[in-house]
Amino acid sequence: MSSEAIYNRIAVLRAERGISRRDLAQALGVHYQTVGYLERGEYSPSLYLALRIADYFEVPVEVVFSLKPFPRLGSG
Repeated sequence: MSSEAIYNRIAVLRAERGISRRDLAQALGVHYQTVGYLERGEYSPSLYLALRIADYFEVPVEVVFSLKPFPRLGSG
């Protein structure tokens, strides 16, 4: 298993809270395109950035990031 994909719920958390990519990027001190790369899984965050994202959303880091795909919301 050579895949090093990291799955995340950044877009879901942003949508739930009505936060734009630009607002999140500004709060984290990164370029707004970086948020897009993170959401699409094209870029894996540093541990520091991952923890800051979780802190921003006030959730444990494992709520935002996972090594496995998250189950689809509403599929229960």
